[in-house]
Amino acid sequence: MTFQEIGLNDDLLKAVTDLGFTTPTPIQQQTIPLLAKQDTDLVALAQTGTGKTAAFGLPILNAVNCDNKTVQALILAPTRELCVQITNDIKNYSKYLRGFAATAIYGGARIDGQIKDIKRGVQVVVATPGRLIDMIERRVINLNTVRFVVLDEADEMLNMGFKDDLDIILKETPKEKNTWLFSATMPREVERISKNYMTNPVEISTGKKNEGADNLEHIYYQVQSRDRYLALKRVADFYPDIFGIVFCRTKAETQEVADSLIKDGYSADALHGDLSQSQRDFVMKRFRSHTLQMLVATDVAARGIDVSDVTHVINYNLPEDVENYTHRTGRTARAGKSGIAIAIITPKDSGKIKDIERIIKKKFEKKDVPNGSDVCEKQLFNLVHKLHNVEVKDDEIETFLPAIYEELKDLSKEELIKRFISEEFNRFHEYYQNAPDLNIVKGAVDGAFGGGRTTRFFVNMGMMDGFNVNSLKDFLADSVKTQPRMIFNIDVKSSFSFFETESKLVDEFLALNAKDIEFNNRKVSFEVSNRRMKDGGGDGERRGGGERRGGGGGYKSGGGGGGYKGGERREGGFKRPRSSSSFGGNSERGSFSRGGEKSSGSGEKRSFGRSSDSNSGGGEKRSFNRSSDSSSGSGEKKKTFGKSKFRD
Repeated sequence: MTFQEIGLNDDLLKAVTDLGFTTPTPIQQQTIPLLAKQDTDLVALAQTGTGKTAAFGLPILNAVNCDNKTVQALILAPTRELCVQITNDIKNYSKYLRGFAATAIYGGARIDGQIKDIKRGVQVVVATPGRLIDMIERRVINLNTVRFVVLDEADEMLNMGFKDDLDIILKETPKEKNTWLFSATMPREVERISKNYMTNPVEISTGKKNEGADNLEHIYYQVQSRDRYLALKRVADFYPDIFGIVFCRTKAETQEVADSLIKDGYSADALHGDLSQSQRDFVMKRFRSHTLQMLVATDVAARGIDVSDVTHVINYNLPEDVENYTHRTGRTARAGKSGIAIAIITPKDSGKIKDIERIIKKKFEKKDVPNGSDVCEKQLFNLVHKLHNVEVKDDEIETFLPAIYEELKDLSKEELIKRFISEEFNRFHEYYQNAPDLNIVKGAVDGAFGGGRTTRFFVNMGMMDGFNVNSLKDFLADSVKTQPRMIFNIDVKSSFSFFETESKLVDEFLALNAKDIEFNNRKVSFEVSNRRMKDGGGDGERRGGGERRGGGGGYKSGGGGGGYKGGERREGGFKRPRSSSSFGGNSERGSFSRGGEKSSGSGEKRSFGRSSDSNSGGGEKRSFNRSSDSSSGSGEKKKTFGKSKFRD
């Protein structure tokens, strides 16, 4: 069946052809002929990415009267992004319809411009429930002329608490209308909508309820919770051409993970409800243009995102509602393309994996987190592939070639290839040669990590001293003059913290105990931890000497070492330069942060320092006060770490 055979008018067929549509998707084949010929209510179940917008948009446009400037169709969507996306699609489908107009109504944007659009006259309104009710209360919009109501992603609107809003809106519409419900999942709440708001609806489904897409591969990696962020970076490095969405549960975690990725040299940014509309639009513009490689998002903010060629969906945390897994993974494997859905889980999430498998009717494949050798191989052959396919600009490079040939004339082809490849491979190897094994090994002794290559430490400094994950990492790295990426798996508690580092640095940290290092007039002490904290942390771990140390707060993701991103070396790893000669792809950075300063720490920073002076009777002593003045009685200048050293 073709679009010419399903009953669309010539203007719509021309627009569809311009968009490159040839054959309708299964949901379009079932809905468009039905809705073009019959007045009926409809419940349509189809996976995300199967063309649902065209499935309801084209029948509406086929029936709309362009000479009548009243609102004839109302489309409700749960999020701003989906609202804008549907509106843009409707405008693309209708570009040859003379006199037609559509507008988007959503919160976070200036309402006066939206009011002007309504007063100017539109046939189709696409809206989020909250802003539409605002318009109704202002008596700006009249829904008495509506002939079609579409509830897109109805289950999400209910999950977001829009049930009462839907009641208010639907009461403003005529009783004689067609109501069409489109959804990727069909929980009981959506079934209740069909019973309350529809009359004998036709039910259409292009797959079993909540079932996952066939062209989507489901993978999970099992790690300790403290290694979740390291695993995310390892996965990103293992897929050099990744263009994906990373899902987190909360807005705070989303911003924290995005900030940490940016700091470690990845092309990433955050999308969540605390960003302004202009910030969200800017982030989405960068992601749609493939300037960003990874978008870190909450479920709500990412609902309805339709971006082409998303290769991976990474579940940094599994969703609270397992049915949301279908919505998350629907961002990839769209329009018949393949995709990979990855879940980074802890042992306690194993049961939820089975629940998801039961819902999507698909099996997960358990894989080991890639080790350093795996990543080096993948990155190396990615480089070779790009080198083989690179575009050669003969005219531009011609003038430089004689000098280059002269410089390299003593090298054979084999030597030249080895040296060229080694320029990049040496960076891979340097970073990953001691990379720890992040996989959970059954029967491993507590505290053993990566074959004994790393050691877990206790330090008597924590949140009460003003530290968060990033500032403590900087402090520890500076203490032993190492790179911050060498400090990882940081677990900041109230009055103490845990961290891991390579075992070769054990003696250097323990040697600091003899140097009377102080922070805010309190001696800093380090101990090798006898055992790991259990997932989720815990208060009051009993340590050597019988001293009981209270603590609180769970592990905060972020910080924790760098990832390999090739090119320029920087704190936390490598970042590829933005020059055209880089083989690592675009690594342009940029992120909006709340309050104008990026923050991936935890809570408000509190200082318990005393006066601006600190005196020492003698001997070497280093003080880490935030004060501006520090002196030593021995006459030796003490090392001072000012407040600007740390980021809250």
